[in-house]
Amino acid sequence: MTIGFILMSVAGLASLACWIMVLVKMFKTQESPLMGIIGIFCGLWAFIWGWMNASKYGLSKVMLIWTASFVLSLAGYGLVIKAGVDVMKEQGIDLTNPNLSQPSE
Repeated sequence: MTIGFILMSVAGLASLACWIMVLVKMFKTQESPLMGIIGIFCGLWAFIWGWMNASKYGLSKVMLIWTASFVLSLAGYGLVIKAGVDVMKEQGIDLTNPNLSQPSE
């Protein structure tokens, strides 16, 4: 479970750094700050804008790192979920039981 949390943390910090770099580029290169403001409130827009303008503004490395960190964070989530399911199975909790608060008999 620890490796999953570490993977999620490192990937999350990398994603945050890449998001900030794309936001800075959005504010510097657009004639209106509207794109940057939208990017602050909607990270998905910043991600899409970054890929749409990666070659134009030299963001290719940043966007590759951002994409890789997103994929790694998904892998980390998967590891944490698997570890949680394994712990529940060790405790004898029936995962097919809709009322998980009561162990199956």
